[in-house]
Amino acid sequence: MSRVVLLDAGPLGLVTNPRRSAASTACARWLQEHIAAGNRILIPEIADYEVRRELLRANRSKGLAQLDALAALVE
Repeated sequence: MSRVVLLDAGPLGLVTNPRRSAASTACARWLQEHIAAGNRILIPEIADYEVRRELLRANRSKGLAQLDALAALVE
């Protein structure tokens, strides 16, 4: 049985952050484990909006590209 995982803005921001830190690496690994286990990963529109708004404000094109790539990969 698969689980449904909703990503809040905090983990979503960590996973899409192009600057790798210990926290972002751990969060990305956690997300990869859920994907590999066949769990459904959902990004609520409000979380996408919050992260996207901050990336646009800070002119972070790499972060936006990673957010778009993740959004295409999950639901």
